[in-house]
Amino acid sequence: MYATERQIAIERQLSSEGRVSVVDLARTFDVTTETVRRDLDALERAGALRRVHGGAVALDRTSTAEIAVAERGLQRGAEKADIATRALAAIPTGFRGSVFVDAGTTTAAFARALGDHLRAVGATAEVVTHSVPIAAELGARGDLALSVIGGRVRGLTAAAVGSSTVRAIESLRPDVAIIGTNGLATPFGLSTPDPEEAAVKQAIVESARRVIVLADSSKAGQEYLVRFGRLEDIDVVVTDAPLPEDLADALAVAGAEVWLS
Repeated sequence: MYATERQIAIERQLSSEGRVSVVDLARTFDVTTETVRRDLDALERAGALRRVHGGAVALDRTSTAEIAVAERGLQRGAEKADIATRALAAIPTGFRGSVFVDAGTTTAAFARALGDHLRAVGATAEVVTHSVPIAAELGARGDLALSVIGGRVRGLTAAAVGSSTVRAIESLRPDVAIIGTNGLATPFGLSTPDPEEAAVKQAIVESARRVIVLADSSKAGQEYLVRFGRLEDIDVVVTDAPLPEDLADALAVAGAEVWLS
């Protein structure tokens, strides 16, 4: 196989998977790791990818890359709905307490299903959120007790951020927090591209009695610019596919459960 053919194949794999490994590519193409590294260097110079330790990532997987909430809402809808349904088990029969719902598309799917679930299991909950879309949707229902945390709204995620938002969350002690994340990796933990979003998420994680992370399988192994939680902060990860072995083992050591949808 010529270098050009290999590089086209590498670009295709990046497009579908978001990340490639030098060792795996060398095995796939039956070439040396040095040859693969030269291919990756050439593709990086061409602006097709970004080199990282052990391989390369697509440009939309860099540590500060972020997709607007409206666009994310169109991606992996079935997986997110399944994760949200599985996560409802965190609100058991007879539950009486508070649930903080983080901003995000998978957490929004959870919020949409919560009212019917509460009625089905004879539970009641005070729902708290800093997400404008989630607050608007739940507020329109009229059958849930809802508190909204204010602040400056960040357009990309439609979520309140800033020091006043963080202070308001720090004054709370929700029984359950339903958290979204951009990245979930070992040993880095939970991460997101924006420092202000990270500060809000960290405040939610630190204030909650129980932390439930909703993360589809595309988030596994990803690391973004700012960490907002350690693996030890997580009680449950709800996802749609088995996690990479190193991450699953690290979560087990940290005392976190993994629920598959």
